[in-house]
Amino acid sequence: MAAGGKVNLRLVGRPLVDRLLQPVHWWVWSDPNRRALKLGGFSATEADSGRDMAQAAESTSDPVLRRLYIRHALDEQKHSVWFASRARAILGSLDEGAARSTFQANWFSPGERGLDDLDVTRESEASLLAFLFLSERKGARRFLVYKDVLRSDPDTRGMFVEIITDEAFHTNYTYAQLRRVSPKAYWLHILWARLGILWKAYLRLAAAIAGVMGGLLLTVQYFTLLPLFAWLAKRSAKRELAGWTPSRAPEASPLGTQY
Repeated sequence: MAAGGKVNLRLVGRPLVDRLLQPVHWWVWSDPNRRALKLGGFSATEADSGRDMAQAAESTSDPVLRRLYIRHALDEQKHSVWFASRARAILGSLDEGAARSTFQANWFSPGERGLDDLDVTRESEASLLAFLFLSERKGARRFLVYKDVLRSDPDTRGMFVEIITDEAFHTNYTYAQLRRVSPKAYWLHILWARLGILWKAYLRLAAAIAGVMGGLLLTVQYFTLLPLFAWLAKRSAKRELAGWTPSRAPEASPLGTQY
């Protein structure tokens, strides 16, 4: 798993919030089954990112960016294979009869979001680089936290150590190339990309809240309206006569009318 190349972790940093939530991350990653499921999800995200970066390499006319995007795509594909392989190894080591948690706690302990449904063919070089810089830096920061809480799993921890090196390289090259492509307005592209990420996070939160509120509303309707209709049905049934009742006599014989 050689990452190759020495990179600077200065741009990645370690936010205070992540350090404060480290006990929560430790709890999330302490369950082996949940750990395997999360690694499987990371594998799918990295595979999607690899395809997007390959498409970005095809779309750009900048030879420097094309070379970097191709390396980026290969790194993402490599990470996808590593994550999937480690997930299978963890699942294979679990006892068949052991209780397995399926709660992944993605709100508390997410991974990378990849390009987050970004259409790389419609973005300018600067806007794409700004988004990649923020996304890769956030992913590297998360992986640093996960590395620290996985001391009980040296194989998974070692994998994160290797991946963090690649993520730091992605963070550094996207920032450097953004400043090359847009030396005067690079900060504006980063600000705009940050606002876009916040907007998408708001939409995800709003959708989650709407789902919870919809479930609560349906539950309230079930326990309030259903008993009412059941009571009305029983009341109506009491007015019905028991057994067979004669039908109403026809007002006119069908044979004596035109119809």
